[in-house]
Amino acid sequence: MTKIGIIRCQQTEDLCPGTTDFLFAAQGKGSFEPYGPCEIVGFVSCGGCPGKRAVARAKMLADRGAQVIALASCLRKGTPIGFPCPNVEQMEKAIRAKLGDIPLLDHTH
Repeated sequence: MTKIGIIRCQQTEDLCPGTTDFLFAAQGKGSFEPYGPCEIVGFVSCGGCPGKRAVARAKMLADRGAQVIALASCLRKGTPIGFPCPNVEQMEKAIRAKLGDIPLLDHTH
């Protein structure tokens, strides 16, 4: 079973418990489909705007066993607040540079 680490938007923590992220990972749906059912090994926030802590947190997730890092849909799609992260592309680029070959998913569901 593939081990997944998920990074979410800190501003959505009080609005979304991550239920759909957990469900899609467990069922291997959405962006997890290529990996089949997955085990979530960590679920953390980006650390707040502008998301600079996301890089260190992605590294921490990888160090703790995550084979794939997923950016939660709140960052790319703006769910549930209807406001995508204006820094998500820069965050992705920095995470990819830090983690190298570890796959990075740009959404969860």
